[in-house]
Amino acid sequence: MNTRALFSLEGANALVTGASRGLGRAIAIALADAGANVGCVSSTAGGAEETASLIRLCGRKAWEFAADLSNRNAVIRLADEAGEQMGAIDILVNNAGTIRREKATDYSEDDWDIVIRTNLDSVFFLSQIIGRKMTQRKKGKIINIASLLAFSGGITVPAYTASKHGVAGLTKALANEWAQFGIQVNAIAPGYFETDNTEALRNDPKRADEILSRIPAGRWGHPEDLAGAVIFLASRASDYVNGHVLVVDGGWMAR
Repeated sequence: MNTRALFSLEGANALVTGASRGLGRAIAIALADAGANVGCVSSTAGGAEETASLIRLCGRKAWEFAADLSNRNAVIRLADEAGEQMGAIDILVNNAGTIRREKATDYSEDDWDIVIRTNLDSVFFLSQIIGRKMTQRKKGKIINIASLLAFSGGITVPAYTASKHGVAGLTKALANEWAQFGIQVNAIAPGYFETDNTEALRNDPKRADEILSRIPAGRWGHPEDLAGAVIFLASRASDYVNGHVLVVDGGWMAR
């Protein structure tokens, strides 16, 4: 067995949402470093330009797409546009997400809708459209980015928590249907990483200390810490892994 070949993504086409910065950028670059050509999705035009440039420096093709993932029609257009420009999409990484913090008693309808549409609805509809073609080719990898809040409730983030529980459940539902077509659908649940989404927590000395004290690794995660998990789930090495939520958290869940 050629173990190195198991993890190679040479010649594969991957589409990554939320690729302009943070976890999404690290994921996109890791996939390119493993051999994939990458379509980079940002919420704004030109937002993924730097990521795409870094991918091209790896000697891979890069495409840039812009879409408001809280808008269902924009999600559908993105799937169609990516398919037209990239051809077959072998790997889909549903990474994009947003968070709105407020007490449940004061949570607005607009905040609820934006979070659910961005974090959950877009995951389903992108997976549905791209997954149809994967089922025809009898091949494909879908990786959804969940959260530790797929397992717990959090504080003042009811919509985010609901969306990430939904992502974990949707991952299992799609895996059940599509495994017969040679498609693996899995999720990664990052722990506490240094990203825009956790800036409010990191700026709160009390919460930051509480979180750090529970992480056995003794530090917050860096976006690059997801690289190994993403490459594993995107490659042939994970061909018999399906419907799994892989926690990458420095040991948080073990405490």
